[in-house]
Amino acid sequence: MARLRQPGTHPRERSDGPVAERDRPASRMHSRDREVPPLRRRLGRWLAVAALGLALHASWMPAKAALSQVLLHATWEANRADGGARRPWPWADTHAVARLRQEALDVDQVVLAGDDGRALAFGPGWAAASAAPGSGGGATIISGHRDTHFAWLRYLQPGDEVELETAAGLRRYRLASSQIVDARKTRLDPNAAGHPLILVTCWPFDATTARGPLRYVLGFEAVAGEDS
Repeated sequence: MARLRQPGTHPRERSDGPVAERDRPASRMHSRDREVPPLRRRLGRWLAVAALGLALHASWMPAKAALSQVLLHATWEANRADGGARRPWPWADTHAVARLRQEALDVDQVVLAGDDGRALAFGPGWAAASAAPGSGGGATIISGHRDTHFAWLRYLQPGDEVELETAAGLRRYRLASSQIVDARKTRLDPNAAGHPLILVTCWPFDATTARGPLRYVLGFEAVAGEDS
């Protein structure tokens, strides 16, 4: 006797047949994922996180340099008005000592006291062993990072001028010389006869590693009619 089947069903829809095996949903894990060992997958994730961290760090440095200059300009104006030495933020261990400008390149930067890493992270720094900006007592040496505040030095040509504003007033200087020196062999002497203003940054500008020994040194002479 033929078996009766319920209406609306079909022999292919039985759950215990080979067709049901084919109808089962496939595993959610991609075949390529099953082939990659768990350790390699974890390493891949760690590398991705590390790459993201490096990218954020690289973008943060220029942003910090730009933001700090906004705060420093306000502090400089206050210090210049009354001769004070206000700190730009409560935890700062430096203060603004001058304002450096180069009109053609739209450069307007506040110079900080000290040229160690902590000061240079926020702006160009004055070497305390050199003459104080605006004092006229020898060479004033100001340093800056090649990839942030002093990146513009690469575009200066002989004869280009900069302005240095200090508590003593505004003075203009003209680029007279440029040289590349090895910091391991050459030390800048602020007391030696020569240029009253020296700007220094690392060389080359497109170096892939930091803290190299080479320095790009620019010597400026006072513009005629300006005190040196």
